Amino acid sequence: MFVILLGPPGSGKGTQAALVAERTGVAHIASGDLFRDNIRRETELGRRAKPFYDQGLLVPDEITIGMILERLEQPDCRDGCILDGYPRNLDQAKALDAALGGRGQAVDTVLYIDLPDEELVSRLSGRWACRQCGQIYHERFSPPKKAGVCDRCGGELYQRDDDRPETVRRRLEVQRTPRDLLEHYRAARKLAEVNGEGDVETVARALMSALEPARRGAGLESA
Repeated sequence: MFVILLGPPGSGKGTQAALVAERTGVAHIASGDLFRDNIRRETELGRRAKPFYDQGLLVPDEITIGMILERLEQPDCRDGCILDGYPRNLDQAKALDAALGGRGQAVDTVLYIDLPDEELVSRLSGRWACRQCGQIYHERFSPPKKAGVCDRCGGELYQRDDDRPETVRRRLEVQRTPRDLLEHYRAARKLAEVNGEGDVETVARALMSALEPARRGAGLESA
């Protein structure tokens, strides 16, 4: 069973990918982790990816697909995997389709965590840090006992430039899941959209429910 998990920054995609992988018993493959591992081990693909990764540029498709296919050869991918962070655009999706098709495999389901922009901005722009000890707080999820003051050391809390609402909105615009990527999977009847506004467990249950047809098709027992 090959599953792709998509979602904008702030949707909890990484957390949910790990939960779904744990509950289905398949491997969790995060493209960022894959790049870092190959670069650390100085593999051929890692050496080719490093200049792009270090500059924050998109690693060419053939390098990323090569890493993914190598990763899929590992024993823990025997029953499939959850792909987290790939594909990022339509060209990458088509490259993945072609690569899996050449192995007699295919993507079974694409899960998309959907959230309104204002909710995403609220989640991403609520972070504050202590100037003195670096402790991180969040206005909604882990607020300090006293506004503007660190619980640990009494230092002043401040908001970093990249956590300010206007910066977050620009980031969301740049990193938004492309419409044509979603339409590609919708046309293939593989896209399942899940409301991401609940708590972690609520969203996890919704994702598992959306995944159930693919689990039955793969002969995996329900969680």
